[in-house]
Amino acid sequence: MSDFQSEIGRRRTFAIISHPDAGKTTLTEKLLLYGGAIALAGSVKGKKAQRHAVSDWMEIEKQRGISVTSSVMQFQYDGCCINILDTPGHEDFSEDTYRTLMAADSAVMVLDASKGVERQTRKLFKVCTLRHIPIITFINKMDRAARDPFELMEEIENLLGIRTCPVNWPIGSGKEFQGVYDRESKKILIFHANSDAVFESKEVKSTEVSLDDPHLESAIGADFAAKLRDDVELLDGAGDGFDLEAVREGKLSPVFFGSALTNFGVEPFLKEFLQMTTAPLPRNSDSGVVNPFDPDFSAFVFKIQANMNKAHRDRIAFIRICSGKFEKGMEVFHVQGGRKVKLAQPQHLMAQDREVIEEAYAGDIIGLFDPGVFSIGDTLCAADKPFRFEGIPTFAPEHFSRVQQADTMKRKQFVKGMTQIAQEGAIQIFHEPDSGLEEVVVGVVGTLQFDVLQYRLKNEYNVEIRMTPLPYEEIRWIESAELDLKTLDLTSDTKRVQDVRGNNLLLFCNNWSIQWALDHNRGLRLSEFGGTDFER
Repeated sequence: MSDFQSEIGRRRTFAIISHPDAGKTTLTEKLLLYGGAIALAGSVKGKKAQRHAVSDWMEIEKQRGISVTSSVMQFQYDGCCINILDTPGHEDFSEDTYRTLMAADSAVMVLDASKGVERQTRKLFKVCTLRHIPIITFINKMDRAARDPFELMEEIENLLGIRTCPVNWPIGSGKEFQGVYDRESKKILIFHANSDAVFESKEVKSTEVSLDDPHLESAIGADFAAKLRDDVELLDGAGDGFDLEAVREGKLSPVFFGSALTNFGVEPFLKEFLQMTTAPLPRNSDSGVVNPFDPDFSAFVFKIQANMNKAHRDRIAFIRICSGKFEKGMEVFHVQGGRKVKLAQPQHLMAQDREVIEEAYAGDIIGLFDPGVFSIGDTLCAADKPFRFEGIPTFAPEHFSRVQQADTMKRKQFVKGMTQIAQEGAIQIFHEPDSGLEEVVVGVVGTLQFDVLQYRLKNEYNVEIRMTPLPYEEIRWIESAELDLKTLDLTSDTKRVQDVRGNNLLLFCNNWSIQWALDHNRGLRLSEFGGTDFER
């Protein structure tokens, strides 16, 4: 195997998904800790905490203790080059998570052991299954009171529709959390609770014994030993067996139990996970399947972020390399722009920290300085073989507000801030036909995005805004280009607007108004989606 093939073969790129507060960001940090990427783990919670999660780089994230934007982190472990995509758990930022999943080859689903499958977990899981990517489950917070593990497994299978296979099995929970039984080695790893230092160090004290060890009862207690033997017998007799092919096809989810906070079970999970996941997967394009081992470079933009570092005040386009090798300063074809571009200042990222790199390979996530030429979904490839990767759909917003600048003297900063944040995909901007951006209608998938918008305009662009909630609940793109839109017969509470690309849309307060528009305008065709970047 050549060095080129070996480098691609050792890449592992995965996203971590969960419902808010399931411990996703804590698990991410502990993985970084084991990979040597950080020396000390931060704490997402606690008003007295002096550190914050590495992946939560935005100031509002540190203040609220939640992730509101995806982060990208890379580290080396056990011969693998690992790219972690930490996603927002809050449902108001699900569109950012969806775009990030497009760049991943597999996903780690984190569940709270006391809550099981929650609403946002179902939504994110559905996105994973649509892409048929492997899903590995980490049931977290076993150091707290937890539900019966059999009940949790059954819930995953019933609510998510995927078979499960526990790789290890917990012994107790909460203050009585004894450790886990590894089903392959048939060994029991007994957890010894440590002082507070365990939260900041990767060292975890544990003892290994076998299931038939005569000292097992004295080590974990007679009741726990008897229950474990019964559970193992039931699992071996009635549970799904491990099938690596089914895992990689997204039909079977291996399940791990542990505690990210106390580090227990994190490193065994990481080692097993790297064995289960694949090297970079092929990608679909309008000219066929693109093989990651193809020597020709190709990539697509899945995220854009402005002002990640106040010292730089720049804009970064995150790209997923899909084939070939990237080299600093190389010239590639920007398909949507229709021209060649030189990829200068390529960077590897650790959340907001950055390091200029010389090369990268298929599977890697890198950041490119963007002077404003890239958009989400854009394809970069060799000029002599141009093609487009399949697009990233635009979600229809569900909440709307009228946004105005408070200080009319700051129009330039207002327009710049609104435009840049909209280009990131966090918000969608609409305006009255033939009007400028002095007053805009902003649409978002979740209302928390309004808070983020207001915060970022103030802190990154020094612009205060006034927001007025609007009653619209539905948005439709007008597909009938032949109609004179000024003559449309619409209800009084329906509003006609345009998006930043000049497409015409209608905002409705309810479904009744949508039906009225269709009934009273012959030839009117409406769409719930604004197309994809692939179609642009």
